[in-house]
Amino acid sequence: MKTWAILVLFTLNLLSINAKAQDEPEKSTLVKVGQDAPDFSFTDESGVSHKLDELKGKVVLLNFFATWCGPCMKEMPHVQKEIFDKYGKNDNFILLSIGREHSPQEMKDFKEKKAFTFNIIADQNREIYSKFALQYIPRNILIDKDGKILYSSIGFDEEEFAQLVNKIEAQLN
Repeated sequence: MKTWAILVLFTLNLLSINAKAQDEPEKSTLVKVGQDAPDFSFTDESGVSHKLDELKGKVVLLNFFATWCGPCMKEMPHVQKEIFDKYGKNDNFILLSIGREHSPQEMKDFKEKKAFTFNIIADQNREIYSKFALQYIPRNILIDKDGKILYSSIGFDEEEFAQLVNKIEAQLN
């Protein structure tokens, strides 16, 4: 009987730890679906400064990543093939892939090495990222034409990524 009680307590403890671990990424998120996306400034690859608010009227995907992040590197080819190659020429869509804690030169070198053709923005000091989250990447934030957050995801999972692609498709049709 004592062994059974210990086993039950041990199992409950593991379930509690697992539930807390799953809550951590959500707790690190500073924005919610349905709210206005926080405005920020960014410098594009040509050195021209922009603001997110200037992109209202377009569907915008923010894709936060880092070159040292394994799941990010697994996701990036999907971003190229399933999102940018498919929607990149659509005048109503903008993809901003944002390299968290990377310099503009690091992003330029990374883009050339990997042969990506989409915009990669440097966020060397987490100035952009810190408006959306405290930690955890990859992270995708889809913003509708009115500037409202439509979709948010953390990590890379092919099924969830397919949901993101479907949301983009629905917004552009």
